[in-house]
Amino acid sequence: MNMTQTHNLENQKVDSFVVRPIIEASGIVKLPGSKSISNRALLLAALADGTTRLEGLLRADDTERMIESLAKLGIRIERINEQTVVVEGCSGCIPVKRAELFIGNAGTAARTLTAVLAFAGGHYKIDGIARMRERPIGDLIVALRELGAQIECTNREGFLPLEFGPAAALGSSVHVRGSVSSQYLTAILMVAPLIAPTQGLRIAIEGELISRPYVEMTVKMMRRFGAQIEPEDAGYRVMPGTYRAQSRYQVEADASGASYFLALGALAGGPVTVTGVGKDSLQGDIAFADVLERMGARVEKTENSITVSRSPEVALTGIDVDCTMIPDAAMTFVPMALSCTGAVRLTGIGSWRVKETDRLKAMACEMRKFGAIVKEGEDWILAARPVDGICSAVVETYDDHRMAMSLALAAASGAEVTVLDPGCTAKTFPTYFELLESLCRHEGG
Repeated sequence: MNMTQTHNLENQKVDSFVVRPIIEASGIVKLPGSKSISNRALLLAALADGTTRLEGLLRADDTERMIESLAKLGIRIERINEQTVVVEGCSGCIPVKRAELFIGNAGTAARTLTAVLAFAGGHYKIDGIARMRERPIGDLIVALRELGAQIECTNREGFLPLEFGPAAALGSSVHVRGSVSSQYLTAILMVAPLIAPTQGLRIAIEGELISRPYVEMTVKMMRRFGAQIEPEDAGYRVMPGTYRAQSRYQVEADASGASYFLALGALAGGPVTVTGVGKDSLQGDIAFADVLERMGARVEKTENSITVSRSPEVALTGIDVDCTMIPDAAMTFVPMALSCTGAVRLTGIGSWRVKETDRLKAMACEMRKFGAIVKEGEDWILAARPVDGICSAVVETYDDHRMAMSLALAAASGAEVTVLDPGCTAKTFPTYFELLESLCRHEGG
């Protein structure tokens, strides 16, 4: 099968999408840009001194909310094409001093913009959809207030909506909890060069840091844009300075989005190749492929691609794996359990409970519709194929893109999967179902 080209059908509103049982899948997938890298790059370019051309940018709901917010703050952004924008940086000084931002359900954008607005010297408001108002941001607010920020939670303490007053950063150190979301640390890190005193700002991490690869990604990107940042025993030290624009910055393909297609190669034989992300990726989610290898798949990595396949005589086996470092990609393992000999047990996934929905509760509920054996705890889930045969199912997606994309893979177990509200994938991957169908051969033709 040749490289697949798809058109964006995100404006076509449909109530459901049926994925018939998948018996084979192969092909080459050109992935959209990484959401995590795209939103970080947009903000770094906006804060930099000079003009940056961002290429390979994801165009989806989350990045659109970031671009809209930056524009309201006075940042000039010119769209060249679907994946390329030119950003005129503000040299660390937000031009507009009074604005109201609506961030939808874009967690990364909400957290990083909160840190920037705290010390932007103006009056601001930031809000999101109902689910975003349920996602905690209290630990970040505590850290920003420790530095002198004037932030009011207008509905409920520790949650959006927020109002900001003008404030100057004070002190040379701050403490950030790391056990709920790595995005709090990322937000403090990204604003740190703009508010650090002469001797630097020391950021101490309290408790266990989850999703550490995302923080490492942030640090590498900050350094690319000229920040001076060094690790310390308890955290990081960031020196004062202005970010430097990049004449051209290439956004990697989305490694979290790659997980669905890499899993497809393992489930349905492959080979399935994803391009735009490879063995030297900034994104920790490429470790997902290593777990597939442990389950029985064949994995090949190059600098710009990952290929997964499986011989027909090799059965996929269940696995017990700590997913602290790959919480987003880890969701894909759960429906894979329907095709495995032995159970799939995932630990270190407590952060699922504060994402777009309570993913632990939601995934357990939907997997039981297939007849799966499911157990869950506060930060773990176990799933195994049923003894008496797998059922076809109609699955809810909870307005959560990753629920929709991962549950569709249950079709590789022989089930017919009816995915409700498939348009929720527009958050990060508007063409997901078109691309999935183009790779698969289904039962009955």
